[in-house]
Amino acid sequence: MNREIIGKVLSYIKKYRFLVIFSLVLALLQVVCSLLIPILIGKGVDAIRDVGAVEFYAVREYIMAGAVIILVGAAAQWLMGACNNKITYGVVKDIREKAFLKVEELPLSYIDSHSTGDLISRIVADVDQFADGLLMGFTQFFTGVVTILGTLLFMLFLSPLITIVVVVLTPVSFLVARFIATHTYSMFSLQSVTRGEQTGLIDEVLGNQKVVKAYSQERRVTEKFDEINGRLKYCSQKATFYSSLTNPCTRFVNSLVYAAVGILGAVLAIKGRITVGQLSSFLSYANQYTKPFNEISGVVTELQNALACAGRVFELIEADSQIAEPEDAVNLEASKVEGNVRLSGVNFSYVPDKKLITDFNLTVKPGQRVAIVGPTGCGKTTVINLLMRFYDVDDGSICVENTDIRNITRKSLRTGYGMVLQDTWLKSGTILENLRMGKRDATREEVIAAARNAHADSFIRRMPQGYDTVIKEDGGGLSAGQKQLLCITRVMLSLPPMLILDEATSSIDTRTEQKIQSAFKRMMKGRTSFIVAHRLSTIMNADIILVMKDGNIIEQGNHETLLAQGGFYANLYNSQFA
Repeated sequence: MNREIIGKVLSYIKKYRFLVIFSLVLALLQVVCSLLIPILIGKGVDAIRDVGAVEFYAVREYIMAGAVIILVGAAAQWLMGACNNKITYGVVKDIREKAFLKVEELPLSYIDSHSTGDLISRIVADVDQFADGLLMGFTQFFTGVVTILGTLLFMLFLSPLITIVVVVLTPVSFLVARFIATHTYSMFSLQSVTRGEQTGLIDEVLGNQKVVKAYSQERRVTEKFDEINGRLKYCSQKATFYSSLTNPCTRFVNSLVYAAVGILGAVLAIKGRITVGQLSSFLSYANQYTKPFNEISGVVTELQNALACAGRVFELIEADSQIAEPEDAVNLEASKVEGNVRLSGVNFSYVPDKKLITDFNLTVKPGQRVAIVGPTGCGKTTVINLLMRFYDVDDGSICVENTDIRNITRKSLRTGYGMVLQDTWLKSGTILENLRMGKRDATREEVIAAARNAHADSFIRRMPQGYDTVIKEDGGGLSAGQKQLLCITRVMLSLPPMLILDEATSSIDTRTEQKIQSAFKRMMKGRTSFIVAHRLSTIMNADIILVMKDGNIIEQGNHETLLAQGGFYANLYNSQFA
């Protein structure tokens, strides 16, 4: 699993390969500079042989050379850090962009089956965690490896015997690192999943705070949060515990290496095999050699966390996208759409083993008003979802202008419909920006005219800055009726060739609704319209009324015909107006 994720990460890093190569060269330069300093220190020590036998000229030369080397090493380290930052945040930007674009391509079935908070956690928190691990990997891992290799070469040059002792003790560090890495990945992975679950709950509770308070669910919600928080605490503590073993374990190994070098070096110095200056160089190299193992172990721990988070992000990126449009997909021109719609033998279900719509057939001629009524859960809104191709039919076909909508570009199909739903959607921005969503080039005068037709102009002008008033995400601060009026205005501004009204006036007072219904009549004239309504008074003038039950059309006709039949529609009507 780790190898697969690392391979995917490397595919993103490939774009920055020249910066990676430059960073490696700088790392090599910085390490060489740091390794030359102990040599100069050792030579300086050997230049101080005894009282009155100090080679001051040589000592001065070594000090000046050391200063230059230190400056070069510092410059290389700074440039390497700048390169690593550019690589890391470039990769993170690319991954986050791809993840966000993927969300736009995902079918609604995927969005509906995953909590919003979990998706947000993957794109925001998990990518941030991945960035931290990747940055640490670049800044310390490369430098650590090069330092280890370089130190071994320098020590081998000074004394092969001591170098062999150091190499023999090295596997202990690898065993420690392997133990820590094995135990931290599973815990960090669980931590990431649990964090996403917690984010989802917080998002749900904050977004529905009125419902929580209205039904006095504070205690139950708190208990659920505490349960998730407890699990997050457990896996976080486990992950932190294993990762905290890194420092003491590697320091213990470091001390073993340092002690071995010190003892063996002292023996060799006494025997005259190496000088005191070379011994001091060896002790410096022993520190430099073991220090990267400490850092690399820490990096391995962070990388486990980063890879666990990256795995969740890649899982999102690699999820199945909505069915691709065929290369020869038709681009519907709104000006040429007359409003011919035909549903033939349509079958659809959200869950395979639970049928919803079966053998649905309907032919709508241009300009007809089709009302869909029926009990809750009978499939009314599902028909709208299929018409807009938010979901694809399981069997059968839906045609617009005698073309299967699966052979029409989604953008042109949806542009052909104007839709007002019971659930409103507004973005953060000015009221004017929200109203222009369906017609970007609309003038201010056109927007105001549409608002007047929708009876929204008066309340908009009472806002602090009128049409330039900034509203929060999802229209925070506006009433449900005001939000619905803005959505109606948006459709009246764009005037598409076909309309979908799904409980479009459910949140509006009766008097305003009557005025809007007259505006709708004018707007629907000559336009094919689909109207979903529970209040039958709003659809009495429809050309066709479809009465649905359990996903099937059980009755069909106009208002008078259906009343005369004395069937299901008549019972619905009489229950409202008896």
